[in-house]
Amino acid sequence: MDQFKNIGLVGRLNSSSVVVSLKLIIPFLQERGLNVIVDRAIGELVSEYGLQESALRLMGESCDMVIVVGGDGTLLGAARELAPYKVPVLGVNRGNLGFLTDITPDQVCEKITEVLEGRYTIENRFLIDAFVRRKGLPVGEGSALNEVILHPGKTARLIRFDLYIEGEYVYNQRSDGLIVATPTGSTAYSLSGGGPIMHPRLDAIVLVPMFPHTLSSRPIVVDGNVELKIVVDERNETFPNVSCDGQTNIVCAPGDVITIRKKPQKLRLIHPLSYNFYETCRSKLGWGAKLGE
Repeated sequence: MDQFKNIGLVGRLNSSSVVVSLKLIIPFLQERGLNVIVDRAIGELVSEYGLQESALRLMGESCDMVIVVGGDGTLLGAARELAPYKVPVLGVNRGNLGFLTDITPDQVCEKITEVLEGRYTIENRFLIDAFVRRKGLPVGEGSALNEVILHPGKTARLIRFDLYIEGEYVYNQRSDGLIVATPTGSTAYSLSGGGPIMHPRLDAIVLVPMFPHTLSSRPIVVDGNVELKIVVDERNETFPNVSCDGQTNIVCAPGDVITIRKKPQKLRLIHPLSYNFYETCRSKLGWGAKLGE
């Protein structure tokens, strides 16, 4: 328990179930003599405990572990802020699927106890950075744990763009866009678009065309260390968008260049020893169990 003295708490807003879990976790940690620091965004929800509040980014500097209570979206937002600080993150699921927040509410005290006692594993999950430049000048940038998506925005029109991998020309495509996903994101939007499921330990990126205007366009899996470049065709009449984890949005223009590459810092994701990726796929995606189960 000595390695986790300062515990950060992050929760999804506008969720009564999240508040219930927070009010279970806080006294549980305090009874063990641990210092609990709560994300400023949810401070009012648990104000009766008189906890120290902090901006999420600063938690990375002051906390030994951060517990995220909510869905995968909540953890995605926390991951982008906390990854540069290498602070380990533990997810408690109060959302829907819960691929990243794998502790269930009924097991929260049991599993946190296991972690505090050193019975856990840590997975390093890489993120990707996206940079948009217009005539050589920066327009915007963002990071993603799941995926970076080029999409039409509010208009339902095809986008024309060129794709380069490590400076080598791949193709010119007309489609609704392109999903660039990490292994973590391979079970998210990429999966809905027909992409493959990748084990989280793979060092790879998958590129999934969105409704391409040709039957020969298929997902491509590439090395995780490549640099991708997407050039928005000058002939486009619309202004496509670049979205990072569905939470950061950059509006592009015809001729813009989008560069995507692996982020230097990784998210340190804590799992209880009982965590099993394939069991998670079975339960979340409805895969068949063994006969007789």
